[in-house]
Amino acid sequence: MSKLQDLINELCPHGVEYKALNEIASYSKDRIEIEYVDENNYIGIDNLLKNKQGKVPASSVPSMNRLTKYEKDDVLIGNIRPYLKKIWLADCCGGTNGDVLVFQIKDKNIIIPAFLYCVLSADDFFNFDMQHSKGSKMPRGDKAIIMTYSVPIPPIEVQQEIVNVLDSFSDVKSNFVNELMLELENKRKIYEYSRDKLLSFDYGVEYKALGETIVSLNTGLNPRRFFKLNTDNANNYYVTIRELQNNKIVFSEKTDRINDDALKLCNNRSNLEAGDILFSGTGTIGVTALVEKTPENWNIKEGVYTIKPKQDIINSKFLMYLLNSEDIRKAFLKKAAGGTVKSVPMAELKSVLIPVPPLVEQERIVATLDKLTETYNAVTDGIQKEIEQIEKIYTYCTDKLLTFKEKKQ
Repeated sequence: MSKLQDLINELCPHGVEYKALNEIASYSKDRIEIEYVDENNYIGIDNLLKNKQGKVPASSVPSMNRLTKYEKDDVLIGNIRPYLKKIWLADCCGGTNGDVLVFQIKDKNIIIPAFLYCVLSADDFFNFDMQHSKGSKMPRGDKAIIMTYSVPIPPIEVQQEIVNVLDSFSDVKSNFVNELMLELENKRKIYEYSRDKLLSFDYGVEYKALGETIVSLNTGLNPRRFFKLNTDNANNYYVTIRELQNNKIVFSEKTDRINDDALKLCNNRSNLEAGDILFSGTGTIGVTALVEKTPENWNIKEGVYTIKPKQDIINSKFLMYLLNSEDIRKAFLKKAAGGTVKSVPMAELKSVLIPVPPLVEQERIVATLDKLTETYNAVTDGIQKEIEQIEKIYTYCTDKLLTFKEKKQ
């Protein structure tokens, strides 16, 4: 850092010039024929990484004739939510689609690619892009306004030193985060092993089809046919898989809303009550949550199933833990069908065999698993907060390094 400060004091003590992005870069207008692009140099929105080292993962090339061409040292960013913060400094030549913007530097004697990458990676640019994005369902960055973004242009020597410092910061951050992620993974494996051992029965326990242990298996309603989401009078929550977190229902600002009439329609279909289990039957299959009290202001979408246990046969929490266990997950995932988005048919889910020990034994296991889960969640929450703190520190340092006093003309 002292070297950087020395360079700033020597080369730009009175501040630096700022230029609009369109003065130093332009969007790629070149096109590349599809025959010259393969899965190693096609960059789609899903494999656009905020990572300037190593190869971008392969993806399938779309069925179109021509793509936007990018060259080595071009900066590529996602241009559609939730991918506006995905960014890559190209290390090869290739093609991309309309969801990705390609910035090409006009004069590398004014700004070096790695420094522009750093500027466009920072939160200030991301917030600017978000603020001026257009559209409702999947907003896009406004290409014309993006080009008005003000970029600091310190001397090349200062740019390079900032890149060096940020690379060092990034390496340190990555090492810390990787260690914490590894710790999270180890905690998860230990927890799942302990849970599955408690839910394993070698002998003396009756197995029943899931359908024999439940009163009903229903699902929610699809808004396309019956109602609209997020109307002016929509005061109730519409729960999707996004709201199923750690076996609980968690509402947020992103949760869709439905009005009272739509809520009544959903209630008639799903018949949700306290003790029911929510189960994602489509897409990411097998995410669960326990309905702790009968809902008054929310219901579920189609594809989220509601399982209503027979309380004299099976404990609700015991069944929820079973549905999360490795053996039962393997059993219902084998029954998934469909194309890109797979589903477990409700009839097939009912046929899955599950162990049904006496209720007293179920309650004992649940009590043990509740304590185990509480401890696991407390530990993992602490690790997640450490990761978030490291990310905040890195973001703060990046913002400070990229903030300059503007030179008076």
